[in-house]
Amino acid sequence: MKKYLAIFRIRFINTLQYRAAAIAGMVTQFVWGFMEIFAFAAFYRVNPSAFPMEFSQVVSYIWMQQAFLALFMMWFWENDIASSISQGSIAYELVRPLDLYNRWFCQAAANRMARSLLRCSPILIVAFIIPQPYNMSLPLNFTQFMLFIVSAGLSLGVVISFSMLVYISLFYTLSPAGIRIIVAVLSDFLAGAAIPLPFFPDRIRAVVELLPFASMQNMPLRIYSGNITGEDAIKGIALQFFWLCALFIIGRCAMNRALKKVVVQGG
Repeated sequence: MKKYLAIFRIRFINTLQYRAAAIAGMVTQFVWGFMEIFAFAAFYRVNPSAFPMEFSQVVSYIWMQQAFLALFMMWFWENDIASSISQGSIAYELVRPLDLYNRWFCQAAANRMARSLLRCSPILIVAFIIPQPYNMSLPLNFTQFMLFIVSAGLSLGVVISFSMLVYISLFYTLSPAGIRIIVAVLSDFLAGAAIPLPFFPDRIRAVVELLPFASMQNMPLRIYSGNITGEDAIKGIALQFFWLCALFIIGRCAMNRALKKVVVQGG
């Protein structure tokens, strides 16, 4: 366990050095957040009662989404992992006394958490102080906030576990570009990155909410905004835990199978 904690710490500290990239990302996320909120506001002005979420909930959803984008986004990939597979440098990883799946998992978690730490504070501060109705609200109560914390942690685990399946699939492909694009677009949409899941048609939403994508950013953001509370929040967290365990087990089995057949050519 100590060696994996060391990997996490090294990666976390290393990612914190990229402050210029964090500032550029914050500016982009501020602009994107305002654009989304203004777009929703235009629809809500016509008939607020026609939508499944209150406008204040949508605003909090969007600001939290932008603040913790690096934690939940599915289009962020570890280029080191992809290049090590495609270029053959994974051979060095295989001779180290470390479990490759655990190493990659710790690396991905550290990078995502460090990127989120650099960006979240300024975005949250501005989101709280801007005028109503475009400012972000606090959770309904302390219990709701603690449910959000638990859900956010499980969401991170689900995101990384699903990403690990994408990395493992690269053992069987010549180029990672195609599968990464398809997975990024599909998973982000079904996770509520473009439109919150309550806005989906009822029949489609009933199916999507059972998929692992709904256990990503959808659940913690809706819990924080107050759209999901009480028993429904606990059921959602239980589903997140199920998908985390399922994806982790599937990933470990897929990794073991891939490594048994991997061949590194060159010298």
